[in-house]
Amino acid sequence: MPHFEHPTETVFTWAAPPLKFGLGALAEIGQDLRALGVTNALVITDPGVAASDVPDRVAHAIKAAGLGADVFDGVAVEPTDRSIEEAVAFARSGDWDGYVAVGGGSAMDTAKAVNLLTTQPGTLMDYIARPIGGGRVPELPVKPLIAVPTTAGTGSEATTICVVDLLDLRLKAGISHPRLRPALAVVDPLTTLSVPPAVTAASGMDVLTHAAESYTALAFDARPAFPDAAARAAFCGANPISDVWCEKAMELVGKHLRRAVMNGNDLSARYGMAYASAVTGMGFGNAGTHIPHANAYPIAGAVENYRAEGYPEMPMVPHGQAVASTAMAAFRFTYPADPQRHLRAAELIGGRPVDPDEGAEALPRVLRELLRDIGMPNGIAAFGYTESDLDTLVAGTMKQSRQLSVVPRPLTTDAAGRIFHESLRNW
Repeated sequence: MPHFEHPTETVFTWAAPPLKFGLGALAEIGQDLRALGVTNALVITDPGVAASDVPDRVAHAIKAAGLGADVFDGVAVEPTDRSIEEAVAFARSGDWDGYVAVGGGSAMDTAKAVNLLTTQPGTLMDYIARPIGGGRVPELPVKPLIAVPTTAGTGSEATTICVVDLLDLRLKAGISHPRLRPALAVVDPLTTLSVPPAVTAASGMDVLTHAAESYTALAFDARPAFPDAAARAAFCGANPISDVWCEKAMELVGKHLRRAVMNGNDLSARYGMAYASAVTGMGFGNAGTHIPHANAYPIAGAVENYRAEGYPEMPMVPHGQAVASTAMAAFRFTYPADPQRHLRAAELIGGRPVDPDEGAEALPRVLRELLRDIGMPNGIAAFGYTESDLDTLVAGTMKQSRQLSVVPRPLTTDAAGRIFHESLRNW
């Protein structure tokens, strides 16, 4: 076959785990593990989720299928390198041949890291993406991992991504490789009924920014060609398949998030948000996120005193709040790269046509209306940041190579600084 050369990419990749979705899906997890060849599973969760009945129900369903099950409930909300080291040490102390992550993104990301580091040589920093870490590629098989989300938020059940707070660097960073993708996602909307309003709001905004960022990301065929298939990034850029999922997710969030926040017992709204989270994972997990997520990592990593309602009493910015806080300014900046996509996103989220004359303000306006309605913090000043912190935040953003690779227009340090400045207060 003749060698084909082209200056830009001509190939995109798309993948997702098998998905089991629906009311009561959790009851079948023992059978699902058995089908994957697991005989003894470790359930990985955090103390807050452990206080509900969901991890116990999972363990009971596993044992009812004749399999072994133990529970590790030491996951940290917004996992750190230290909390992951503790989880890995626990996982190495037993003879488990499969994992079940139960919880939000923290539990699923921790489980991915545990699976990686109990099956591969090297340290966590070896696998963190460059330039922060070594960017090492896992080469050995991993164990079966089933992801059971209990929030409608991160979409981590469908992705290759694990995000870690690196405490000494005061920065978040990620690992991304197809081996980290769960073997099965089990999404049961009933597990989300007890999520408090503020957590529902933050998780929902994570869903929304995932979808909107991926939809407006640099197109896969506008990227410089990779030297070979092995070098092709998991975040390949906007592509026709991811676009379908991202459009559906934005429509679902616009329709259901306000209702889920206002009334957590609204099962129809919870079902819609769980569906939105699942489908957006299938979109952004392949296309990739860009500026709001790149900004979110230093926002979360450098926080000192902010405490979020509904979360553990500790200094932290929940991921959904962090990504939402600069989304308005970020999309105002990316608008010239593809005006029609930004206007279409505004229509899908707002549930009605927008006036094209609104231009770059259409999507920020729709986001502002939603953020105010669901009680989200008003910009990064709410987290304690001031003008004097912007250089630190910009520096952290410019290290996020995975996200910056799919920004649809070049992001300079000056432009990043303007986005953070505009995001001190959003209204």
